[in-house]
Amino acid sequence: MSDEPKRTDPRGFVVQGLSALLRGGLPALAALIGTGTIGLGLLVLAPVVVLLLAFSFGFAWLKWTRFTYTTGPDNIRVEHGLLSRHARAVPYERIQDVSLEEKLLPRLFGLAEVRFETGAGGKDEIALAYLSLGEAERLRELVRERKAGRAPLQRAMPDAAPAEPPSPVLFAMDNRRVLTFGLFEFSLVIFAVLLGAAQQLDFLFPFNWWEWKGWKSFAGDHRDDLDFITGAGRLAAVLAVLFGVIGVALLGVLTGVVRTFAREYRFTLERTAKGFRRRRGLFTRTDVVMPVHRVQAAWIGTGFVRRRFGWHELRFVSLASDKKDASHSVAPFACMDEIAPVVREAGFHLPDDSTEWQRPCSAHWFDCALLHALPLGAGAVATALFGIWPASIALGLLAAIFIVREHYLWRHDRHAIDEEQLFVRRGWLSPRLELADRIKVQSVELAQGPLARRRGYATLHFGIAGGSLAIMGLPLERAREIAREVLDSSAAVDFSALPR
Repeated sequence: MSDEPKRTDPRGFVVQGLSALLRGGLPALAALIGTGTIGLGLLVLAPVVVLLLAFSFGFAWLKWTRFTYTTGPDNIRVEHGLLSRHARAVPYERIQDVSLEEKLLPRLFGLAEVRFETGAGGKDEIALAYLSLGEAERLRELVRERKAGRAPLQRAMPDAAPAEPPSPVLFAMDNRRVLTFGLFEFSLVIFAVLLGAAQQLDFLFPFNWWEWKGWKSFAGDHRDDLDFITGAGRLAAVLAVLFGVIGVALLGVLTGVVRTFAREYRFTLERTAKGFRRRRGLFTRTDVVMPVHRVQAAWIGTGFVRRRFGWHELRFVSLASDKKDASHSVAPFACMDEIAPVVREAGFHLPDDSTEWQRPCSAHWFDCALLHALPLGAGAVATALFGIWPASIALGLLAAIFIVREHYLWRHDRHAIDEEQLFVRRGWLSPRLELADRIKVQSVELAQGPLARRRGYATLHFGIAGGSLAIMGLPLERAREIAREVLDSSAAVDFSALPR
C-alpha cells in the first residue's frame, strides 16, 4: 500500500446516499399515508423526490471526491471538506486500536467502517467510511506494523481478506446462550421508542394525545365501554390491572431479548497473535482486537437474579475506548469456569483460598450510615413534633433502611493485595470483583475529607489508563502501606520499553 492519498471505496457514497434518502424519505411517506393523500402526493411530489434523490447522491459523491486518507511513515492523515478543507493527522504511536464496524446497509455492499481508537476520552480521532473488507483488514494490519516500527508486508490486493490460520476460541455464545442472556436483560426502551414515534406522528391521531382534554373527550365518546368495564365488578378491574402488568413485563422481556440478540449474535472471542479479537452483532457487525499488554484491569460482575443461576460478565479495561465506555465486554454471559481461562490469558489470576481479604474500618461504615440517615432522622423528629405521624414514620423507616443498607455494603466490601495484583470486591445485590495489575497502576491518590482526617481513615484512588479503582475506608497507616507497595511495583518498570 503506497503513501499516496487514497479515497475510500466508491460504493461508500452510494451507501451514504441511500442512508440519507431513507432518513428523509420514510417520514415523508408516513406523512402522506397519514393524511390520506398518498396518490395525489406521489404525483405532485414525484419531481421533488427525483430532485432530492439527485441531491442526496450528488452531495454524497462530492463528499467522497473530497475525502482522502494517507498512511504516511509516521502518521495517518485525513483531509476532507467541500468549501473549506480540514486535515487531521494522528501519529501511529497514539493509536491504541483499529476496529471494524459493519452496519447492515454497508454489509450488503461488502463494506466496513474503520475506526482508529486513541483512548482520548472515548473520541474516535479518525473514522474511514467505507472500505472493502479486504482493504479494511489490510489497513488495520499496516497501521499495527508501522506502529510497532516494522516495515509493512507487501501483499497481493484481492478484494477479499487474506486467509489466516484459525485462532483458538476462548469464549463463544451460540443462539441458545444469547437468547438466555436476553431473558435477563429486561428493558422498557420500546416505550421510549413508541413515545418518540407518537410525538413525530401525532398527526395520525384524532386529537393531541399530550392534552388531557382530548383524552376526556375520547372517554366521553366511549362511555358505554367504560361503564361495561366498571360494571363487571372489582374482580374484573383487578384482572385488568394484573394483565396490564403482565403485558408490560412480557414486552420488557421481549425487548431485552431482541436487543441482546441483535447486539451479541455470534459472539466470539479469540486469542490471536495480536491479542483478543472480539466479533459480534446481527445488524451491525463489529470486529475489535485488544492487544494483551494494553489490558489494564479486569472487572467481573453479575446481577441480583442472574447470580442465582451462576451467570457473570467479564470486562477488560483497556487503553482503547469502546465508544460507550472504556471497558470491553469479553464474556458478557458466562459462568466462572469459562471466565477463569480468559482472565489467565490476560495475565491476571482470580483470588483463591489463600487470598487475605480485609474489610474497611468500621468507622468509615458508621460515618457513611450517619451521613445518610441523619437528615431523614431529623425530618422524622420534626414531623413528629408537628403531629404528622405518617410522614414521621415513613422518614424513620427510610433512615433505618439506609443504616441497614450501609451495614450490608460494609459486610460485603473487601480488598486484598498480593505481589502482583490488587483485588476489590464490593456490592450486595449485584456484587462485582475488580482486578488490577500493580505494575500498570499509573498513579495513587490518598484522599481524606474533614471527617476522615478526624477519624483516622482514608480512601485510595488508583489511576489506571482507561478506568479507575478505589479502596475506601482504609485505616490511614494501612492506606499508606498499600500506596507505598503499589508505587514501588510501578516505579520498578520502564514503561518506555514496553510494547506499543
